[in-house]
Amino acid sequence: MSTALQSEKRETAPQSALRQLRQEGKVPSVVYGFKTDSTSITVEERDLIKIIQEHGRNGAFKLDVGGKKVDVMLSDYQADVLTGKVEHADFLSINMSEELEVDVTIHLTGESVGEKAGGVVQQPLWEVKVKAKPSDIPEHINVDVSKLDVGEAIQISDLRAGAKYEILNEDEETVVLISAPRTEEELEALDEETASQTVEPEVVNEKDGDKE
Repeated sequence: MSTALQSEKRETAPQSALRQLRQEGKVPSVVYGFKTDSTSITVEERDLIKIIQEHGRNGAFKLDVGGKKVDVMLSDYQADVLTGKVEHADFLSINMSEELEVDVTIHLTGESVGEKAGGVVQQPLWEVKVKAKPSDIPEHINVDVSKLDVGEAIQISDLRAGAKYEILNEDEETVVLISAPRTEEELEALDEETASQTVEPEVVNEKDGDKE
């Protein structure tokens, strides 16, 4: 495992002080969980981003808290929608020998036979719930769709073989399917149905004496 992410303990501070920390390139954070009291800390944003790049969203790594190295995962973080800068992070202290339940993203790979024939790729499931020891949690799950033809699908049951983790979703849940392209008649019928459901806004006439 790489060098531990360094942190500094901090006291509860007003928003103005937190803004100052962010301007200095620090991320106000909290660490809590296994054998760890909830502790307010700060970490360097550049170091946190590097850790995420190295270990992924679900990866375990070391966090140095007051000289004590703790196994943690990034439980949650908030970023500014405009600048993308990380504004807050939550670190979950973990036991590396115990299983955890986390959400893992599904990535589709390849171009399906059905798509080449004009079919439409549909992905009803974008992430799954996985149970595993921290070292066995995947960053994401790749699902190869290249052999799927029109009308065929991949379900959760198809993803279980050989995995070091347990997928907690039901076997019959559909991950991806290739549907037939809609005909012109179906598209026209859909347009007509949408138009029939459109409700004109009600116009309320002002009565004399109601105007200001």
